[in-house]
This record gives sequence, structure tokens and C-alpha cells, in this order.
Amino acid sequence: MDKRYSKIGGDLKMKKNIFYAQSGGVTPVINATAAGLIDALSKNKSFFGKLLVGKNGIAGALNEELIDISKENKSELKKLIHTPGGAFGSCRIKLKDPVKNKKEFQRILDVFKAHNIGYFFYNGGGDSQDTTLKISNYCKANGYNVNCIGLPKTIDNDLPITDNCPGFGSVAKYIAVSTYEASLDVASMANSSTKVFILEVMGRHAGWLAASAGVIKNGINTPPHIILFPEVVFDQKKFLARVKDTVRKCGYCVIVASEGIKDNKNNFIAASDSKDSFGHAHLGGVAPKLADMITNKLKHKVHWAVSDYLQRAARHVASDVDVKQAYAIGYKALSFAKSQINGVMLTINKKNTSTYQWDVGTAKLSDVANIEKILPKSFITEDKFGITSKCKKYIENLIKGENYPPYKNGLPEYAKLKHPLVKKNLKKFN
Repeated sequence: MDKRYSKIGGDLKMKKNIFYAQSGGVTPVINATAAGLIDALSKNKSFFGKLLVGKNGIAGALNEELIDISKENKSELKKLIHTPGGAFGSCRIKLKDPVKNKKEFQRILDVFKAHNIGYFFYNGGGDSQDTTLKISNYCKANGYNVNCIGLPKTIDNDLPITDNCPGFGSVAKYIAVSTYEASLDVASMANSSTKVFILEVMGRHAGWLAASAGVIKNGINTPPHIILFPEVVFDQKKFLARVKDTVRKCGYCVIVASEGIKDNKNNFIAASDSKDSFGHAHLGGVAPKLADMITNKLKHKVHWAVSDYLQRAARHVASDVDVKQAYAIGYKALSFAKSQINGVMLTINKKNTSTYQWDVGTAKLSDVANIEKILPKSFITEDKFGITSKCKKYIENLIKGENYPPYKNGLPEYAKLKHPLVKKNLKKFN
């Protein structure tokens, strides 16, 4: 039988191809989701056609730059599960309103038709789920049958409905370990040198990453002494008073600050005038601003660091739970698509068991797109500078276990892909 066809319900039907793309800021485990998808496809070749991957996310569809996975080196593809970054290229592209300007959506639909694509998996965060929903609705409105499924990914852990987001657990582990190690350093030097250390972490509106540092705290005077969340209005007077009191009691002070903290006028403490394609102000620079406050007002020597890309690329310290969840999201995606489930995002569902267990479920894209899950009040201590035991337990479940990449000559071995593209069938898109 022709490999392009499958026998479904007694009839021969042409197998539809799959389009997968990575979107937004990457994570240490986003490629593990791709690995799960590839492994699942190897066991379902009789039902699905080829796996085509967008080069640089949804830009791959707009530019008709589709990577043919079947032509990649199989030994390199096997390394995806332990490779950080976006192995196929990611993007931050906000598609225009399909009602007011349908040009981009029509182009994507044309590419889907030109390459016999019947399944679309978009691996990203909240904005990406919105894109998946819009593409799903547009294809449906134009009579083209394509199963659109969002695959969750964000280090910010701010997608609703899902218990947690693949990517968060590993970055939480990195932040916790980094804070722990840095606190030992500053404690050893505090007698005659640095008194205060500040670590700036990502998190525009949700403080999940800042909260993750709190899992190392095992006593009232142990670090991190202060955590600054976007959910809590920054009060400079109270902040400086806490720093002063902590240094007096402990001899030093360790602070973890979210990049998205705001003042009582709802202004970011550190934001540039420039914005990204989604209209979000570029953030960064909270740590040096806090350091200046402390130096000028309290006269303490301060060191600061920004975790930035290091936190989301640190595959060498990944959480085993996180890797397994990311892989399962990709692997399970095909079974949901095979069942003709459409217009959903896959979710991690925590089971009601005494030990931490989970499985993969679904949520409607319309219930997920453009909705942010912030830290609940029950996760933040009454003084607003720390996390509760409930929050600590939640994060501890997600950072458990080690999943190291293989090493060669002292360095990790990561995938090196060639990105072979399929032949273009359409004219260039402007």
C-alpha cells in the first residue's frame, strides 16, 4: 500500500502531515516535548504523514520554511530530550487580528493546504495559545479541517488550568540552587565585605520564579531573607527597613527580586520605553536599582546578578519531573490528535494522591488564551516577603529528581540539527 495513505474505517485515506512549531522564550525542556512528539510518531506511521517543523516558530509557516524531520540525523534527534534552547528556532510574533487583517492567517492556511497539513501543534505560553486558537478558528471558518492543539511551555508558570507548566520546574530548581550557593558565598564574606546579595529573576506579572528561591529557606533567619513578588506592591520604606533589620540580625541579607515588581502607581520599578511585538514593555534592571537604594540609604556593600537567559537555558541542572512532563506533553499530543480532539491545550493534572503524581489532560484554548495565573495569596506570607509552606510543597514537587545530559570531554553533548527544508510550493510572502 502507498505509504502516503492509511486505512481508516475500512477506507483508504491520504495521511495528513503534522506541523509543529516552538514559540516565545525557550526553556531547558522545550526540546523534550519535540522529542516526545517524534518518538510517538515513530509508533504511529500508519496513521500520520510526515512531521514538518516550522523554522523559527510560526514564522516557518509564514515563510514556508518547513523542516523535514525525516531527513535529520536520527542520532542527533535522540539528543533533543536533553538539549536546551529551541532546537528548531523560536519567535515572538503577534499575528494581526484575523477579522481586520486576515493576510497572515490566509497565508498559514495556504501553506497548510500546500503541504497537506492536518495537525498543528504549537509549543508555547499564553500568547502562543491565543495564536493557536485564532488559527483553529480561521481554518474552521474557511472549511479546512486541521486539528489544532496547544502544547504548554513557559518558565513563568502562568498558564491557567494546568497545574504547572513544563519548563518551570527546571528553572525553579536552577534559581533555588543558585540562590542557595550564592547565599553561602555572601555569608562567608559578610564580616568584612559584601553585606547584601540580590538575584533578579524573570516574571512580568507572576512571581512563581521568585517564589522558587523560597524552597531553600529552613529557618526564620535563613536565606532568602526577602523575596519581591509582582503580586505585591513594592514599598521602598518597608523594604529598606527589612534589609537593615536582616543585616543587623544575620550579618548579611539575600534578596530575590522579580523583574516585574511595581510601585503603588502600578509602574514597573525597571522598564524601558521600548516594547516587544506583543506590546509588552521590555523589563530588566531591577537588581541594580535596588542595589542603588541600599547603597545610598543604608551604605552597605551590595552585589547583584541577573539570571536572565542562564535560568532558562540551564539544562545541566534540570528537574527530572519537569523533563518527564515536557516529554509526555509531546508524546501524548498524537493520541489526542488521533482521537480528533481539536481546539485544546494539553494540561498537567495533579492527582489526588499522598505522593505527587500527575497525568496529561486538556483544556479549551478559549479558556486559556491571554489569561495569566498569578501566585495565589495563600502562597505568600503575611509579611509579603516570603512563601508559605503550601507554596513550598507545590514547588518542591516540581523540582525533584536529577536528569543530567551526557557529557563528553567535560562538556554536555547537545543536538546539532541541519534543518533540511521541504521544497516550497508557494510564492514568497511579504
